Order: sequence, then C-alpha cells, then structure tokens
Amino acid sequence: MRGHRVPLFVVATPIGNLADITERAREVLASCDAVVAEDTRHSGNLLKHLGIQKPLHSLPAFDEGARVEPLVHRLVNGESLALVTDAGTPAVSDPGSVLVRRAVEEGVAVVPVPGPSAAIAAVSATGYPEGRFHFAGFLPRKASHRSQMLAELRPLRAQLVFYESPQRLAQTLADLRAELGDRQALVARELTKVHEELARGTLSALERQFSGEVRGEVVIVVRGASELAAADPAFLEADVRARLAKGERPKQIAEALSGRYSKRHVYQLALKLKR
Repeated sequence: MRGHRVPLFVVATPIGNLADITERAREVLASCDAVVAEDTRHSGNLLKHLGIQKPLHSLPAFDEGARVEPLVHRLVNGESLALVTDAGTPAVSDPGSVLVRRAVEEGVAVVPVPGPSAAIAAVSATGYPEGRFHFAGFLPRKASHRSQMLAELRPLRAQLVFYESPQRLAQTLADLRAELGDRQALVARELTKVHEELARGTLSALERQFSGEVRGEVVIVVRGASELAAADPAFLEADVRARLAKGERPKQIAEALSGRYSKRHVYQLALKLKR
C-alpha cells in the first residue's frame, strides 16, 4: 500500500519547561490514535500534565529496530501515531529515525510538528558572528573515531554544536581543546529548567569550570575555525617551519598556535617536519 492519508506525526516536546509545548503539538497528541514514546513513563507524565489519555507504545533507543515493524503495521492499516522522545525533537540524536525511515518506505505520510530544540536554543544564545552552524550530536565513544570526526570538523567556519552527558563533559571539553584548539565556546546546561546555566569562555577555562560533578543535559557550542585556520594547510606548515628554524621546540610551537589550531595536530606536524 502506498500514499496513506493517515500520517506519522513527529512531535517536538518541551526540553524542560512544560509551558513550551505548542498548541499544535497539544492538538496532535489529543487527536492521534496512539503515542510512540522513547520512555512511556516520561511521556505518560507529559500527557497527564496536558490532560490527555492515549495508548502508549515504547520505542527506546536500545531496541528501536526490533520494535519498529508492529508500529509500521499499525500505520499501514490506518492508525495515526505521534512519535515523541523524552525531550525535544524525535530522530535528532534521539530514537525515531528508524520508524520515520520505514514509514517513508511504506508510503506513509510523515508530518513534522516542530517545537523546542536544545541545539537551536543554545545556538540562539551564543552571539557568535558565524551565521551557520553544524550539528554534530553526540561524539563517538571510541577515542579513534572521536578524533577522526573532530579532524573532519576542524576546518569548518561554522559554529559546532554537540550534545553530551554531564558525566563526560569535562573529558569532552578537553578533547575539543586538543583537537580544535582553545576556541571560545558555550556550555548550555539544563536549558529552560530552574537551574539553567549558560557558561562562556575558552574550552580550557570551561574544562576547569566543569571539572567536578555536573548534573543535567548539556549542549556545547564551539566557535568555528578562523579564516586562517580554515585556509590551505600550507599556511600552517609554513608557520611551523619558520618557528622550527628559529629553534622553537615542537611543544612550544603547539602551545603558541593552540588558539588557532588543534594543539595535538600542530605538535604532530612539528615532530614530522623536524625529522
């Protein structure tokens, strides 16, 4: 069956403050046949707050693939479903992308119901001059994969937006500093909630600030590469060669250029050129 009229609604829900629910989201949740939730307990509390009673189907990230087909069957057979996650927009660093993909493959209409987004909220508060941003979501857990991704992002002249858990925040800030250079950044914690915090500074300063226990969901926004840093790598190589010729050591060079380039990258390049 193709071109079904009954859609899958992708509904953004509040990231903290329940007053941020949109009227359209409220209407869709009230009129759909059932709600597909990342955590039925969490979404159940939201529906209770809105005075809405609906059947809830669980779609957690760890088991999304195994639970999608019965939901697709419901859509194909004429049920309207509203997909929500614990906070923000489904399928954006949250469960839901598999269900959306299968719905599209089956010809089911997919209707986005926009609303709160932690990434957009954080970017709107940076004040950085870069008019563009690149959403990177959560960095890979494996160090080599993380380093590879950051190397790809390093030359971008756009704000870089990351999600991170509070337990890994300090380490991630250290990794960002090592791979991207000691750039200006914003750490947005507990957005829209009672203990909301917007901390600004260099990555090294923020790493020190958040070295202890941290609570709440976190968004990190890092300034984009400078014009020089994003330019032809030949500029960096020429700078390093000139400094080596003056007798500077690789460690000194890496430290001197850390505000514009990745300290680790400069150090490795200096070692290579010195040989």
